[in-house]
Amino acid sequence: MKFRYFLSVFLFAFCGPVWAQNPVKTTAKGARYQIVDAHTGDRIKLNDVITFNLAIKTEKDSVLMSSYQRGKPFTAQVQASQSVDDLMDIFPQLALKDSVRITVPSDSLFKNREEQRPPFMAKGSSVVYLLKIEKVQSLDEAIAERKVAEAKIAEGNEKLKAEEAQRIAKYVAVLKPAAKVTPSGLYYQILTPSAKPKPLPGDTLRVNYIGRTLEGKVFDTNLQNEAQKAGVLQPGRPYEPLQFVVKSGQVIPGWDEGFLLLNQGSKARLIIPSKLAYGGNQSGPDIAPYSPLVFDVELLSIKPGKHPVATKKIPVKKASAKKPVKKPVSIKKKK
Repeated sequence: MKFRYFLSVFLFAFCGPVWAQNPVKTTAKGARYQIVDAHTGDRIKLNDVITFNLAIKTEKDSVLMSSYQRGKPFTAQVQASQSVDDLMDIFPQLALKDSVRITVPSDSLFKNREEQRPPFMAKGSSVVYLLKIEKVQSLDEAIAERKVAEAKIAEGNEKLKAEEAQRIAKYVAVLKPAAKVTPSGLYYQILTPSAKPKPLPGDTLRVNYIGRTLEGKVFDTNLQNEAQKAGVLQPGRPYEPLQFVVKSGQVIPGWDEGFLLLNQGSKARLIIPSKLAYGGNQSGPDIAPYSPLVFDVELLSIKPGKHPVATKKIPVKKASAKKPVKKPVSIKKKK
């Protein structure tokens, strides 16, 4: 509802009396545009960095994409136009807060790539872009603003990094049964023990898992009922055991290490420090930089892989150095 409200407000700007006052113009590449809400001020220049809201829809008003739905406007540096849909030949006609309606022939969009044309977009139809300029900056201004933002992010990340060990210690202190820790800093609890074999590097494992933040937020799971409860269900995703080759780099290092500690059939909880997960990188909306992760896992089955055969080394005795044999010196008798 919120998206529809904002989009309705956005589209309302295109229906006022100014609509009839501004002529429809055509770019050299064939896009037609009409400035429906014009403002005074300097026109956008080449290399300027602009921030704008954009809705793309069909001629029948079906919304294909919207920055309002995305929750964030787009940013771009104005460059020379390369294609009809990059809008780069229209931006220099606009000023700050201008709104414009752009119509692009679908035949131009899918020229030489007809196989990519969706069924709902017939030949001869058009795509409509509704665009509003929210901010205009010179390249230098944009770079300076970005540096300030990056410095703030870096400062925040350093704080997260410094606090990580304390956060993990606080979390594991209350775990029952007590968690064990490996030299790498990986903590693990055996929740359901098993006497079956442990995997070896190169084995193929089938596992179930629920991934959480330290605060308990579920960010991923292969169990459909758990995904449903946590509100992270992904329509169309096959919810089935995850299969991977352990110690082959297919999963995060904390998994490669953790699953080698488990017996087939066991259930465990892995508390993985960020250095064994995603480090200082953001991973999706829920995993911030330097985030420790908690995984409840079950090792369902092990399919043995190819393991290197350990060969016994036979010690070879070094040949002792032979001492040179001294030849007898013959003494000639004097006659």
